[in-house]
Amino acid sequence: MRNRVLFIVTIGLMSALLLAFTYNGYWWVVGIFGLLLAIAIHDIVQKRHSLLANFPLVGRMRWIIEELRPFVQQYLLETETSGRPISRMFRSIVYQRAKNSLDTVPFGTQINTYQSGYEWIGHSLSALSVDELDEDPRVEIGGPDCSQPYKASLLNISAMSFGSLSKNAVLALNKGAKLGGFYQNTGEGGLTPYHLENGGDIVWQIGTGYFGCRNKDGTFNPLTFQEKARLPAVKMIEIKLSQGAKPGHGGILPAHKNTPEIAEIRDVPVATDVISPPTHSAFSTPVGLLEFVKTLRELSGGKPVGFKLAIGRKSEFIAVCKAMKQSGITPDFITVDGGEGGTGAAPLEYSNSIGFPLREALAFVDDCLVGFVLRDKIKIIASGKIITAFQMVKNLSLGADVCNSARGMMLALGCVQSLSCHTNTCPTGVATQDPSLYKGLDIKDKSARVAMFHHKTVKAMVDILSSTGHRSSQDLNRTHIFRRVDQQTIKRYDEIFPLIEPGSFCGEQVPEAYALHIKEASATSFKPVNILAQVENKTQTVSST
Repeated sequence: MRNRVLFIVTIGLMSALLLAFTYNGYWWVVGIFGLLLAIAIHDIVQKRHSLLANFPLVGRMRWIIEELRPFVQQYLLETETSGRPISRMFRSIVYQRAKNSLDTVPFGTQINTYQSGYEWIGHSLSALSVDELDEDPRVEIGGPDCSQPYKASLLNISAMSFGSLSKNAVLALNKGAKLGGFYQNTGEGGLTPYHLENGGDIVWQIGTGYFGCRNKDGTFNPLTFQEKARLPAVKMIEIKLSQGAKPGHGGILPAHKNTPEIAEIRDVPVATDVISPPTHSAFSTPVGLLEFVKTLRELSGGKPVGFKLAIGRKSEFIAVCKAMKQSGITPDFITVDGGEGGTGAAPLEYSNSIGFPLREALAFVDDCLVGFVLRDKIKIIASGKIITAFQMVKNLSLGADVCNSARGMMLALGCVQSLSCHTNTCPTGVATQDPSLYKGLDIKDKSARVAMFHHKTVKAMVDILSSTGHRSSQDLNRTHIFRRVDQQTIKRYDEIFPLIEPGSFCGEQVPEAYALHIKEASATSFKPVNILAQVENKTQTVSST
């Protein structure tokens, strides 16, 4: 093939030279074939790509097609329900609601309702008029030790850092939160001027890097924290233990996104990869975590303090619950992040294969809090690919009090799911630090869209409540959601995720499904005592004889 390509390009060059000498003005053709010949020779002699060495020039079409593939697939081939990670159907509903345009669909559902995994909520013949319900439902977050409780909307902006997002995106989200009366979570990148400029409610997330409240050695600085935590805009504090996109792995800010401004805000070297530690240095045990919660609550002046985590080993969360019972210290809220979460940079294996998905994690956390008689003191916030009102309803039915959305809010900003969040080349200016790109994101217009998306999604959720005969999201439970398990079987959520009797984890007769996990858990260590591993070893020994 290489000889054939060289022969064709050489003949083309000779023909171009003949044409140029015969008819003046065609030297540009000579230039084109000369360039093609030079590229072909370079492809043949280079050693890095065997494909180019064997197929000079022609092999380059592979990279061109690969570059075009996502765009061709999204705009020409993708069906309404096949797009990933967010289908066109769900992207469209966000765009329509954000723009306050028609958000109804014609000719019935495009979802296969007989496919395994299809889910729905049962309606009621005693449905209520939507006018009878509160169109802006709120949940008060704040336990017995909180002196400044916060009334949160049922839908809010999930954790996304300045750095991962552009400053215009952060400004637009915060202004949208102000317009719509809901909160914006800062993400672990820290509290920045852009989070405060428009006066929207803020949940300040404190990650393992302690950005915005750290000493030079990367440890926690209580004085800096106190100064910022008492700002009126900061309504709650969230300690990030882990996140769904990369549980057990520190946050990642690629070097090309680490601008001088971001480096100054985070107090890190400029233009370097910023990878947060996988664990906190301020504590190392479940009891230590709760003492840190208490410390932050006192330093903030009594504001709600909670923590966020993706569920990994069940016994480790149970250990935290045991520590709550032992110490008497409880967080005001727990944010449960599903393994399907994620908006920025994460290793493929972490995004795909580590951490519990949201539904299973949410049901487990709710069960534990009920089983240890802690549920009345702690609110649960669900986070993980929540886009529509029905997705809100599902998570509220499983035990959540409040929902957070990251990708839904990004779509409302104008994100087109170009999947370039980690490259600093986001075409809509949402996830980039390139001024030539983020300047195209109009803060006034996009903030209004964020507020409208929130308003219409919450309104749709209230509409669903009215159709099911419920006056409040607090009335929802696992008996209200149905799932087609296979072609012959339909189960309610309470059959898939059996309900737990209050206090059943405190005595000797604990539910069998949780017994070993509870035995493994210790309030003095996150690490389990490995009873499960011992059982496995015994089983292996028996099997081998």
